[in-house]
Amino acid sequence: MTRVVLVDDHALFRSGVRAELAEHVEVVGEAGTVAEAVRVISDTHPDVVLLDVHMPDGGGLDVMRQVASSQPSVRFLGLSVSDTPEDVIELVRAGARGYVTKTIAPPELADAVTRVANGEIVLSPRLAGFVLNVFAGASQEQPRDPELDLLTPREIEVLELIARGYLYKEVAHRLGVSTRTVETHVSAVLRKLRLPNRHQLARWATQRRLVD
Repeated sequence: MTRVVLVDDHALFRSGVRAELAEHVEVVGEAGTVAEAVRVISDTHPDVVLLDVHMPDGGGLDVMRQVASSQPSVRFLGLSVSDTPEDVIELVRAGARGYVTKTIAPPELADAVTRVANGEIVLSPRLAGFVLNVFAGASQEQPRDPELDLLTPREIEVLELIARGYLYKEVAHRLGVSTRTVETHVSAVLRKLRLPNRHQLARWATQRRLVD
């Protein structure tokens, strides 16, 4: 059986995933923080790590970076509520073998884990489109947007989620930060782009095709 470690900061969610995968894989450990994940992976030597992108003390990228050199054979599969292009692309660039969202059906998740363990790359058609677009354009010089260049990577993340209609508290949960931090980022974005409110922010993002 494929040996799996679950990394997610919600214990109830981990319990549900463990129960759903029990007939298909062997869950050898679970963790709710980056530090705990690094320790559990080091102790159990799993085949696949099911990895949340955002956790309060960091996220999937932090886990991958800390175990990559010591356990190069471990394969990572992103499992997150986030389906933003940035999250998908960052995790794949860091070496993840796949990325699925938490809306995935249990049989499909079990199949994804098995395929990743066998060396395949697992992405839904929509998420694969994000990755292909980025890597296809990597060899072509893209025109720069001077206004977008004013924003930090985190401000862009917040901008895209707000433009998609998420509430401040929902953005905070997705990014593992406080609501006040999200409000600060939105204020900074509005100031830098000289926009009056979040509705104009959504229109600005749509015009630049940052959101669908």
